[in-house]
Order: sequence, then C-alpha cells, then structure tokens
Amino acid sequence: MTRGNTPTKTIPTGWVSFVGSGPGDPGLLTLRAVELLKEAEVVITEAPEHEALVRTVLGLPIPVEPKEGEAAPAIPVGPEFVDGGFGEDGQPLTHASRGRVVVRHGKKARVVRLMTGDPFLYASGPEEAQACVKAGIGFDIVPGVSAVQAVPAYAGIPLTDKTHREVAVVTCGGAVDWSQYADDRTLVLLSGVGSIGETAKALMAAGRSAQTPVAVTRVGTTTEQATTISTLEHVAVDVRTMRVAPPAIIVVGDVVNLRETLSWFETKPLFGWRVLVPRTKEQAGSVSRRLRAFGGVPEEVPTISVEPPRNPLQMDKAVRGLVEGRYEWIAFTSVNAVKAVREKFEEYGLDARAFSGLKIAAVGDKTADAIAAWGLRADLVPTGEQSAAGLLAEWPPYDELLDPINRVFLPRADIATETLVAGLVDLGWECDDVTAYRTVRATPPPAPTRDAIKTGKFDAVVFTSSSTVRNLVGIAGKPHPSTVIAVIGPATAKTAEEHGLRVDVISPNPDVDELVDALADFGTARRLAMVEAGQPVTKPSDRKASGRRKVGSK
Repeated sequence: MTRGNTPTKTIPTGWVSFVGSGPGDPGLLTLRAVELLKEAEVVITEAPEHEALVRTVLGLPIPVEPKEGEAAPAIPVGPEFVDGGFGEDGQPLTHASRGRVVVRHGKKARVVRLMTGDPFLYASGPEEAQACVKAGIGFDIVPGVSAVQAVPAYAGIPLTDKTHREVAVVTCGGAVDWSQYADDRTLVLLSGVGSIGETAKALMAAGRSAQTPVAVTRVGTTTEQATTISTLEHVAVDVRTMRVAPPAIIVVGDVVNLRETLSWFETKPLFGWRVLVPRTKEQAGSVSRRLRAFGGVPEEVPTISVEPPRNPLQMDKAVRGLVEGRYEWIAFTSVNAVKAVREKFEEYGLDARAFSGLKIAAVGDKTADAIAAWGLRADLVPTGEQSAAGLLAEWPPYDELLDPINRVFLPRADIATETLVAGLVDLGWECDDVTAYRTVRATPPPAPTRDAIKTGKFDAVVFTSSSTVRNLVGIAGKPHPSTVIAVIGPATAKTAEEHGLRVDVISPNPDVDELVDALADFGTARRLAMVEAGQPVTKPSDRKASGRRKVGSK
C-alpha cells in the first residue's frame, strides 16, 4: 500500500505453527506438516533427532563433523534450527522457558514448533500456545500422530476390538489410584517402564488377573522397535531381563493377544537389518527407499564417483554429428549415459528436438525412464534380459535399403564392455564408441563404517555392479562372513566370488528393484526357518560365522 508517492513500510509479523511430528517414523508426518516445514524460517525442535528428520523430509544435507585437520564444512541451506527441548546447560526446559523461546522467535519469523507426537496431547503445546496469545502472536495447530495409538498399532496391537470398547491412558509419573482400573478395559501406560513392577502389583491388588497380557514396546514406529510380551505377574522380571529402557509404551489388556496374528512391522522381511548400499550417491536413492519399505536401514556408501571424460573433444564431435544427422541410432547403456549427453546438450544450448529422426535404444527400463524424463521415447528396449546381450538380441541388422545411415552413437562409461560394439559391427553397423563419462573410485568411508564392514555390523550388502564390488573391497575391505551378500546378476556374482565373497542372493534380472525384492525373499525365508525351528528371530549381525559357507548355500 502507498500514500502519494511515498511507500509505507510493511512491518513483518511472525507466526507460529505447532506441528506434531509423530512418534518417530518420518512417514507419519502429515502433508500439511511437510508444507509448513518447507516454508519455515525457524524450526524449534523438541527432540535431538528432529533436525535430521526435517532435513531428511525436505531433502536437505545433514551437517557432518569435519575430520581431523579438515576445515569446517559450509553451513547447509535450510531453516534455522533452535533447540526447544533443552537449554544450553543440557537440562530440559520448563514449559514456561519453552514458551519464551517460541515467543522470541515467533515475533519476527515464520516458525514451526515441532513437537513429538501431537502438540495438544500429553505435550506442552497448550502452554506454549497460550504464551503466543499473551504476546499477540498468531498461531495454528497441525495435529500429529500420537504415540498413544501409533506405537501399539506398529506393534500389531489394536486398542479396541468388538469386545473391548474402552481405553484409558494413564501417565505413571505421579500418584495414581489404580483401584479405578480394576475392570477389563485396555490401559495405555505412559512413562511407566521404571515403575512397572509397582504398577503391576497395584493392578493385581485392585482385582486384575495375574495372567492379564502386557506388551511393552520401546522406540516405537522406528526400525529399532522391540516389543516384550508378558503378563502382570511376570512383566517386572521380563522388563528387567530384556533390559527394556524408555521411551516405551505399555499396553495392558486382552487386546495384546491379537499381536500374535496382527504383528506386521517387526515381522517385515528385513526389519532392523543394517544394509550397506555401495553405489554412486545419485543412484542410491531408489535402492534405499525400497529397502526401507521392507524394514531395512540402508546406509549409503559411495564407491564410485561419476566424472566427465578427461578429453571432452570426442564427445563434442559426436554431439555435433548427432545434430548434423550423422547417426541412425543412439544407444544408451545406463542412466549416467543419458545424463552425460543431456548435460552436453545443455552446454551447447540444445534440447530434445535435436533427436528428430534419430532412433533411440535403451538397455533397460530404468534407462528408458531417464530418457522419458527428457521428453523422449525409446524405440528399442529389451523385452527379455535387460543387458547389452539382451539389447543385441533384439537389435535389427543393418539393411541398406531400409536404413539411410549405417552409424550408431554409443555414449558410455570408460570401463564399459566392448560386447555391444562387437555385436553391432557383426550386425553390419558402424559404431562410434564414445566415452561420455568416467567412473572413478570414491574416497574411503569414515573409519567407523570401515570397521562395521569388516566386523559384521552390517546385516547385508547389495552390489549393483562388478565395479561396486571391486571398489568397496578396495576402499573399505571385505565384508565379514556373517554379512549377507546380494548381487544384481551373474557377472557381479563372479566378481564377488573372485574377491573371496560368498554370494547368498542373485537378482533374477539385472534390475535394482528386483535385487532388493530378492534380498527381502531371502530375509523372509530365513525368518520362517527360525520360527519353524523354535529359535528366536535374529539378524545376520547378531551372530558371527566361524567361516564362509559354500557358494549358493543358504
């Protein structure tokens, strides 16, 4: 708004959004929560893990401590993070102190006050919101999934069923009159691990059966979740024996018995498995997402760095030839090849129109998807084996009557096989075999990661190419014998065996999704075998093999 020719200053007003983060699983954040986090200038956290959660959800880099002798890394982009749970002395802030922190930032910025669970359920949200009202700061509430219902659900325990319709939530921090909970309604106990022995005795004294089922679930909705099933009579001993520590949610009642048939989270094929993903950083995302869907905990360790060719002249010449109509076909053998050509096009100010009249081949569906993202369509994608051999099997021979040009442009890596080139020549084609990018060995991972690889702290490793095998062994050493080795195909399996590794899982097709699916099938079979044998279900890292099994053994 202006008055005459003099603009009036707009005084920035702050705003606070109280957002529930849920109990731990980032997938439980609401769409509205993610939207507000994208717009936030300041995020006031409640738990130590909140900053990493926000950065993960928003796709922002997570700060890392510099190695000894290295300069401190640049501060990553993103909102300002303020600790709203603990003071500078490391002590928990009071509700009043938290309110003051929120008001101070809320007066001048768009703030997301991120709170565990739901802001208005067993949280300090009401007190902090009242502080905003008193200070004249606008606010809104974005409900979150409370641990009260989420953790039992992730443990496979419904709080109600057709015969149990009432639920009582009890905070065990202070004095509780347990005599009012003598009936058979479901009880959800908060902050109750330390006093579970006294609580169980009080409930039995009030009239509850000693055989009443009890479930204690710690670190719920995360891949560290663990559930102890007991009874009121034995729960104190079981919690002590299993060394159950907070945070934990306790459920008391007959609904606990339903876990035997409804457990779905802790029974995922790769639940809690720490899986090493040795790929380029750009390629690791799809593998990691699929591993998480099966309950795995992926850890991406780049073993390959993709860099431009040392001499770009050959690539420059080929791209000029493409524009001038020198080629009948262009064959992409990887997503990286698509990326390299696209970057070269952008460097020259070209776009997809330069492909007019050119036939395009892709070695597989993932490469075809990368081509499609460029606005192009692959004319040839193998319907069978998705490899150079599969592409050759369906490539048409050169026909001088039907094909006006007999030349193929093959942009590839510097370490690519010559199989495709030789096969195209046999079919009558001339091939310009051009190095579009180089794959070089990445720097070694941090010492703790190298130690974990060698000592069996990883449950599995997924190898997506022979080069990832060679480079991982080169920069970090061989995985421990107890680690499950999964490979994308026979060639990668052969390389793994040549490096002294036992191969447990081979993908039925050279596809990363099918590779992860095959590893999940292995995990399922392993779990079922343990259950049928009456053994506790463990992860591969929970044991240390005395020696390598024979290749192909399970």
